[in-house]
Amino acid sequence: MNAWALVLVLVAAVAHATWNLLSKKASQADGLIFLWLVAVASTVMWGPVFAGFLLLTGTSVRWSDVAVVCVSTALHLGYFVLLQRGYRHGDLSTVYPVARGTGPMLASLVAVLFLGERPGIAGIAGIALVGIGVFMMSGGGRADVRGLGFGLGTGVFIAAYTVWDAQVVGVFAVAPLVLNYLGEAGRALALTPAMLKGGRRLLIGAIWREHRLRVLGAAVLIPLSYLLVLFAFTMAPVSVVAPTREISVLIAVLLGGRLLAEGDLRRRLLAAGVILGGVVTIALS
Repeated sequence: MNAWALVLVLVAAVAHATWNLLSKKASQADGLIFLWLVAVASTVMWGPVFAGFLLLTGTSVRWSDVAVVCVSTALHLGYFVLLQRGYRHGDLSTVYPVARGTGPMLASLVAVLFLGERPGIAGIAGIALVGIGVFMMSGGGRADVRGLGFGLGTGVFIAAYTVWDAQVVGVFAVAPLVLNYLGEAGRALALTPAMLKGGRRLLIGAIWREHRLRVLGAAVLIPLSYLLVLFAFTMAPVSVVAPTREISVLIAVLLGGRLLAEGDLRRRLLAAGVILGGVVTIALS
C-alpha cells in the first residue's frame, strides 16, 4: 500500500470510530429517526461541497451512475439499520469489532476469488492477523450473544458494500464524492416514508433536541470517513484497504473502555495489538 493510501485509511479509521461512539450514545432513541436525521443533515451540510465539486470539475451525473449508486444505497441502508439495532441491544466493544472483522475478511475473500486480486504472503498473513485480533477482541461473543448476532449480520453488509463500491469507483468510474453524496441523499429519501407515520413523526423533534450534536457530528464524520476510504480504493486494492481500515477497532475499544466503561480493557488491548501487527504487515506488503 502506498503512503498516501495508508494516511487516508488511518484518518478514516479515527473518524469512523468516533461516529460509531456517537451512534452508540444515541442508540436508545428511535434508531430509524436518528439515521434519517443524520442522512438529512449530511445531505444539507455536504450539499455545497458536492455542488462545488460538480462545477469545478465539470463532472456530470449520468443515469447509469444513479443506477449503481441505488444498489450501494440499499446495501448501506441495511448496514446502518442493523448497526443501530445492534448498538441498542449490545456493547460497542462487541458489535463493532465483530462487524468490522467479519466485513473485511469476507470482502477480501470475494476480492481474491472473484476480482482476481492476489495479495502476497505477507498480505494474507496480515489479513489473518486482523481477523484473529478482531475476534479475540469480541471475546467470541460469549457474553453478548445478541450483540454478536447483530455484528455478524452487519459484517455481511459491510463486505457487500465494500466490494460493490470498489467496483462503482473503479469499473463504473463514478467519482467517490458523487457516490458518497448521492448515497446520503438516497438514504434520506428511502427513510422518509417511515418518518411520515404518525407516532414516529411526533418523535422527530424530541430526538433532534436531545441528540442534535450527535446527529451533526455523525453527519460530518460518516461521509468523511467513507469518502477517504473510497479515495484509498483508487490507490490500493480492496483486499489491502478493507482490512487496514480496521485499525478503527483499536480506537473504538479505547473509546468504549474509557468513555462507556464497557470493561475488560486489558484483553481488548491485547487483541488490538494483534490487529495492529496485521495492519503493519499489510501496509508493508
